[in-house]
Amino acid sequence: MKQTIKTRTGRVLVLPTPEEDAAINAGVAQDPDTYVLGAAEFKQLRRGRPLGSGSKVQVTLLIDQEVVEIFKAAGAGWQTRMNDALKNWTKSHQA
Repeated sequence: MKQTIKTRTGRVLVLPTPEEDAAINAGVAQDPDTYVLGAAEFKQLRRGRPLGSGSKVQVTLLIDQEVVEIFKAAGAGWQTRMNDALKNWTKSHQA
């Protein structure tokens, strides 16, 4: 019988059998790009989103769909590029 655990959110996770766990660990051991974290490295890991610069403010803003699509079409980082474009505009339009 499979062993399960229930998460705080109510999801039920099926744990691997000892045989499955051994197969997983053997695959990890053969992968040259992975290694087991030491206790100090594991302690440095953080959950959730990394802290930002502290200088940004979250706002709700309505922007034309066409403009958003142009920024998104360039790939990941579109919000940062949009912020940079606005920042550059303010440099040449300061009162």
